[in-house]
Amino acid sequence: MTSQFLHFHHSYRRQGQWSDDAKREHWDAVYRTKAADSVSWYQPTPEPSLRALDALQLPVATSLIDVGGGASSLVDRLVERGWSDLTVLDIAAPALDVAKARLGDEAARIAWVIADVTVWRPERRYDVWHDRAVFHFLTEPEQRLAYRRALEAGTSPGSIVIIATFAPDGPERCSGLPVQRYDAAALATAFSSAFTLEREWRQDHTTPGGGRQPFQWCVFRKR
Repeated sequence: MTSQFLHFHHSYRRQGQWSDDAKREHWDAVYRTKAADSVSWYQPTPEPSLRALDALQLPVATSLIDVGGGASSLVDRLVERGWSDLTVLDIAAPALDVAKARLGDEAARIAWVIADVTVWRPERRYDVWHDRAVFHFLTEPEQRLAYRRALEAGTSPGSIVIIATFAPDGPERCSGLPVQRYDAAALATAFSSAFTLEREWRQDHTTPGGGRQPFQWCVFRKR
């Protein structure tokens, strides 16, 4: 662990939760010190997300935001399929830079947002909100409330929300940080104020190092 990471972890233990700057610096450092295909959440192909979208049979004009999308290749696959209204949000600019470089000229077709979702204020609404492995990092009630405020502001009645978190038997920490694990019932409770659970399933993710990470996936629809 680098001295930079040690500083961040000590700060977390002292304060209970990080400042916005400390969170940004942590995730920037992750992508500056590790290859995008070596982090534990890396997927060669975002198959669970694509299967969820395929099951919904959405038109390619559907607007979608990938929250915490970072260097994920989901946006690449959707561009290949003809999707034309795509936004990727991430707190770490270096992660988005990886995705932009990979997409080349196609990157100009994507809206890129550098922001912490818990303090971000959406300027529009999306048909699909996709979040693979952001929500489970929000271990404090006020963080989860701030996330839900952004989610509700960024969606309309009928909008789809696809969320994946570590399952109850998944890791207790990721990237050195504690996480909040969920089953489908717990996620349904977390979003019950405005969203109805339509589908749920579990999926085992294999990390680049060969580890097993059980995920809980849920699809909600805004009422």
